[in-house]
Amino acid sequence: MKKILFMAATLLLTLTVQADNVMRKEKDGTYVVNTTTLAQDVEGYNGPTPVEVYIKKNKIVKVVPLKSQEGPKYVAKVKNGMLPNYEGMKVGKNKKYEVDGVTGATFTSDAVRENVKRGIDYYLKHK
Repeated sequence: MKKILFMAATLLLTLTVQADNVMRKEKDGTYVVNTTTLAQDVEGYNGPTPVEVYIKKNKIVKVVPLKSQEGPKYVAKVKNGMLPNYEGMKVGKNKKYEVDGVTGATFTSDAVRENVKRGIDYYLKHK
């Protein structure tokens, strides 16, 4: 029984610490949302595809892919062909954040798109 309680307390503490690392505010007022824990269930071709979404004055400044198991070729395609399309996009309730994916990196594009959506949703709820 003690072992189960200890494991439950450890899990709760871990989740609490992770939740605190989801969003931070930079000195210049930019919010940075890390989707590593927000979108663990969102997978590209080879697994989770976390990103950091930078938002300032309710506009996306940039989206940066984080370390993943996706192939470097596919990440590069998404980074160069898709992520710049988010720059300058206004965020707000009931907005669509659809950006065209990249041909040849469909799974990665879909996963990144969902990560960005979840990052924006988190920002809107917690800013």
